[in-house]
Amino acid sequence: MKAQKDIIVLVGAGQLGLAIARRMAYGNKIFVGDWKLENANSITNILKEAGFDAAPFEVDISSKESVLQLIVAAHTQGEISTFINAAGVSPSQASIEQILKVDLYGTALLLDEFGKVIKTGGTGVIIASQSGYRMPALTANEDRLLATTPTEALLDLEILQPKNIRDTLHAYQMAKRCNVKRVMAEAVKWGERGARVNSISPGIIITPLALDEINGPRGDFYKNMFAKSPAGRPGTADEVANVAELLLSEKGSFITGADFLIDGGATASYFYGDL
Repeated sequence: MKAQKDIIVLVGAGQLGLAIARRMAYGNKIFVGDWKLENANSITNILKEAGFDAAPFEVDISSKESVLQLIVAAHTQGEISTFINAAGVSPSQASIEQILKVDLYGTALLLDEFGKVIKTGGTGVIIASQSGYRMPALTANEDRLLATTPTEALLDLEILQPKNIRDTLHAYQMAKRCNVKRVMAEAVKWGERGARVNSISPGIIITPLALDEINGPRGDFYKNMFAKSPAGRPGTADEVANVAELLLSEKGSFITGADFLIDGGATASYFYGDL
């Protein structure tokens, strides 16, 4: 009788998640979750055609019921050893309310629920964003509230009320700042299970969505950002996957609760250079 495979759960069926999954999924079964089943099917087919054991799943990360359904489905196949969250919406494609519900609350929900079931020795990685570094520092108390407020009460926080959110970019920055703080706090809880979780904050990474932005009305803004960064170019999904592979593997066994900024130096240029 063959041993049951470990389960890798990827939420967010895009190029970033695919690149990370390909590094980690061989020999295991991967569940590909996305709010659009067609996206999950597309990434699943790519993985299957490359020899991986993959299955698609429709999931809405802003719904606790939907997230729990994904976990139950994955658990029927084996223990969840790796969790990858690359889901989210962008400032140009969503409202303030949607960004806070998906990117902020949804990520907190995933960290909560997968932290309860991740196997001993398991690992997780959350994709945040360089945007979390671009806003002014919050107070220590505000950071603590973002990190530790019970998930179901997060969107009731005063700093997240509509009157205190300027626009969709500000909402996105708050969500990504919250992702990083949440990972720090959750790393303590995951550690009680012998598991680790970290986040990655990418800059401009070439994906179909990024190409839409670069060729759209905000294109000059994006082109200026990577032109004036030390790297002088945008990044690729595989460069993010290089770091994710470290964090999700044995080589990263002493790394948990950390965030890794991968932006070609754009944030450095924003504060101390020509940006």
